[in-house]
Amino acid sequence: MKKIVVIFNGGTISMRVDERIQAAIPTLKGEEVMSMVTGIEEFAEIESYDFSNNPGPHMTPKIMLDLSNYIKNFLERDDVDGVVVTHGTDSLEETAYLLDLTINSEKPVIVTGAMRNSSELGYDGPANLSASICTAISDESKNRGVLVCMNNEVHLASQVTKAHSMHLDAFRSPEFGSIGIVDNNKVLYYRRAFMKRKFISDKIEDKVALIKVVAGDNSDVMKYLISIGYKGFVIEGMGRGNVPPAMLEGIKMAIDNNLPVVLVSRCFNGRVLDSYGYEGGGKTLRNMGVIFGDDLCGQKARIKLMLALGKIKDLDKIKEIFEEGRY
Repeated sequence: MKKIVVIFNGGTISMRVDERIQAAIPTLKGEEVMSMVTGIEEFAEIESYDFSNNPGPHMTPKIMLDLSNYIKNFLERDDVDGVVVTHGTDSLEETAYLLDLTINSEKPVIVTGAMRNSSELGYDGPANLSASICTAISDESKNRGVLVCMNNEVHLASQVTKAHSMHLDAFRSPEFGSIGIVDNNKVLYYRRAFMKRKFISDKIEDKVALIKVVAGDNSDVMKYLISIGYKGFVIEGMGRGNVPPAMLEGIKMAIDNNLPVVLVSRCFNGRVLDSYGYEGGGKTLRNMGVIFGDDLCGQKARIKLMLALGKIKDLDKIKEIFEEGRY
């Protein structure tokens, strides 16, 4: 029987309603949640550990990196076949992506959570945990990178996003869909995933800003952030990757100061490309030295840039990381 380590890291899956304030707060320890996953001992030997009890919005990139190192310690054990991590859903996709970039192991790592707390009817935490463990014990889950398992669907960490604030199927992969499902206690995969090169880094640069572009935007925010020491920027541009002309001054200031500017799209699907040659269009940005982030969403591009800046300062190398598909 395979051994799976379950690491509890807070979130709604570990919450119940406090009657004094009539709102859900972190309450349950990992063993209490595991006790609700009935019958799992027939499928795997479980070791459970409490890493933190953080709500999703309390997670930081530094904590995410600490969690990555914590997971690696278990993956190095010969008797451990995989790891399942619980997480608050609000920042789950960011942590899962950081783990995917920093963990280099053939063993499965599955991230899961819950959309309903343990005081609500239809509490989905135990079901998501059991499906994640069934995913982790499968040999078919090896060498797929970090996976997210919610509502009996399996997603790549690099593609999944929280697309709904309350539905049980909140997690979706908009561009290509899930890569598999959990049915009858088994994971079934419908497409392949290839391991990419990983970041070997124990540092992360916190001062990276994500700027969402809206009509009539200007350079005020960017210039201010440069003045207080920000080290990099991700811009969620319009459409194929375009910005209002008034933003060009701030972008140029960043690049002139050797600060990377990564461009992604605020659109749900698709990638950025230098298709448009008007002022503020993608061709203008490309010629200025802006780095194109392909089809990454803004929050994941920020995580990637934070990791890159933790070990690299050379803009050409950072551009290679984002544009040449090596990571």
